[in-house]
Amino acid sequence: MTGSRVIISDEAFADLQLQSLWYAEIAGSDIAERYLKSFDETLAAVSKQPDLGKPRHFEHAQLFGLRSFCMVGAFHTHLVFYHCENDLIRIFRVLQGMRDLPRRLLEPPGSE
Repeated sequence: MTGSRVIISDEAFADLQLQSLWYAEIAGSDIAERYLKSFDETLAAVSKQPDLGKPRHFEHAQLFGLRSFCMVGAFHTHLVFYHCENDLIRIFRVLQGMRDLPRRLLEPPGSE
């Protein structure tokens, strides 16, 4: 079974870059690589079964229809937020789940 096509938004790409750079600086490049591998594994799972993610209910119109799925493995506190449109999955953001999510989802990456 082939999966849905996946598009990663510029914001999600920036989230991944910033987080992997942080891991590389704080914990070393091996951990940063494991983080990115975990993201790839998460994408593979979601592309095969887009309804795996939990439907999210935020008030802001731009966030309508978002789903979230925990990254697999040791980075399970990080959430991948995405929209499903037929056979297309758009990755919206990748954020640590302990944040003020509605606010963080709408902010530019790195604006903490």
